[in-house]
Amino acid sequence: MKKYLFLLFIVFTTVGFSQNPKKLLDQVAGKVKSYDNIYIEFEHKIDNEEANIHQANNGNATLKDDLYHFEYLGVEQFFDGDKIYMIVHEDEEVVIKQPNSEDDTTLTPSRMLTFYQKGFTYEMDIVQKVQGKKMQFVKLTPMDTESELKHVLVAINKKTKHIYRVIETGKDGTVTTYTINKFHTNQAISDSLFTFDRKVFEDKNYYISEPK
Repeated sequence: MKKYLFLLFIVFTTVGFSQNPKKLLDQVAGKVKSYDNIYIEFEHKIDNEEANIHQANNGNATLKDDLYHFEYLGVEQFFDGDKIYMIVHEDEEVVIKQPNSEDDTTLTPSRMLTFYQKGFTYEMDIVQKVQGKKMQFVKLTPMDTESELKHVLVAINKKTKHIYRVIETGKDGTVTTYTINKFHTNQAISDSLFTFDRKVFEDKNYYISEPK
């Protein structure tokens, strides 16, 4: 369930709003693909009143074409176009794995832009001010009745034309919220951000796990 959302919250809208929510989301994806790279900083919150769970953490992500670099809860994860690398600094460990192209829920930049294109129904929801800014909400409801999701709300800033917040409501009462605090495009970044230098981590005596 959570894998869908990290991908939605970075999407940026294009000019103009349509009363057709699917068309609007397609415009959002098209705008994102026009950028050379994207950098975001976000807040991730999980709330469940019945279970008395309230958690909030911050993270950031950089994307360039199919490459990405993600930092969250002290863990770095990046994709170099071939393999996924997860670096757990606290445990001094690097886990290397192949992406699973057959898993529709795998977190990838391409799914970040297109996952909503199937499996959901769409409708325009309310227009509401969030922190003083007017937002157009779009509601996504899973077609799969067995889904853990009840629905997803996407808040679009009508002035700046970008997605500001994504709110996921689960059938178990868990509400997961992603809020974008910073959004930058076409930054000067080094390709080393998406490159794994094995020697660097061997010199640090990190344990490197790579399935054969």
